[in-house]
Amino acid sequence: MKSLLSLALFSWCAVASAGVATADATAKFLAGLPVRGTAVESLTLQPAWAQHATEFDRAWVKVEQLQLAKIRTWAPAYLGDFYASRGAMFYPFSGPDFLYANAFYPAASTYLLCGIEPVGAIPQLENIPPAALESSLATLRKSLESSLNWSFFITKNMKVDLTQTLLTGTLPVLYVFLARAGCTIDSVELVALSRDGAFVPPGKGAAPGVKIVFFGAGGRQQTLYYFASDLSDSGVRANPGFLKFCGQQATGLTLLKAASFLMHEEGFSKVRSFLLANSAVILQDDSGIPYRFLADAAKWKVRFCGRYVGPIDLFKQHPQPDLARDFARSIPVPIAFGFGYQWHPSRSSLMIATPRASSPATLSPTE
Repeated sequence: MKSLLSLALFSWCAVASAGVATADATAKFLAGLPVRGTAVESLTLQPAWAQHATEFDRAWVKVEQLQLAKIRTWAPAYLGDFYASRGAMFYPFSGPDFLYANAFYPAASTYLLCGIEPVGAIPQLENIPPAALESSLATLRKSLESSLNWSFFITKNMKVDLTQTLLTGTLPVLYVFLARAGCTIDSVELVALSRDGAFVPPGKGAAPGVKIVFFGAGGRQQTLYYFASDLSDSGVRANPGFLKFCGQQATGLTLLKAASFLMHEEGFSKVRSFLLANSAVILQDDSGIPYRFLADAAKWKVRFCGRYVGPIDLFKQHPQPDLARDFARSIPVPIAFGFGYQWHPSRSSLMIATPRASSPATLSPTE
């Protein structure tokens, strides 16, 4: 035990003498990936990190085989030009789920994620005491369990997990997903939005957020925003900054997954109306925008995918007979991956909705 403690203290001294780790090195360290030649290389000598890397590697092999590889095969075939589009990407009710945002829309120039989970502090590995490393990494893994196993976050669990560690908020999770997606982080900046959707100094606006500039797996520069903002109608009235900021983008690529059926309630009509008016494509499960808003064939073209079996028991108050009817009348596109609350592939469904008046050319791959 004494020798392990001595090694930990030596490693932390080595980090301090080498200088502050870059955001990219920190992300790779948190993701359990090699960080050779960086300021945090010595920290990988810790048994806690070795265990962390082993467990993450094991989990990622599973999510890669069962989910991500299958999405990368499916999405280009059925999303068409939208898969390669460099437009803005809207993902409300996402939490820090960059993993699936990037899987379905890997070329998006700007990712706009939003949830009620706090942004947190920018991770600083040199500020984590040696004795706290193991528990901090273990809590980070725990916060990712539901996303890796079932493709979605459980908000109430994340609220607990993301406040019980020195790695606080959504930022450590975003770091892990960026690193594991093969991205290289260039810069990280805490930001905030005014009521008008303009940037103001952190702490001055009602919508705190983070801006991460990164280079994607293809080497092109992209930007990820995550904002903590209440998207209920009362929340938007009090602080419309996030939707105002989204409105400054071009027509967007929308993803809705495990959205708690919130937009089935009248208390979330503002965000629902925004997405209906500003989306070039909506990829969603049944928990997103109610199907009745997409069912008019003169206004929307909808492709049904997978198998619709209705909501899980937790949301049984939101059946959609019209969706079940039209699913039964169609020949659904097959999917081999889990999506949303009905996470098993044999029970998962999704819809690809495009407005009849939209022009995919506005989101062309060459934009």
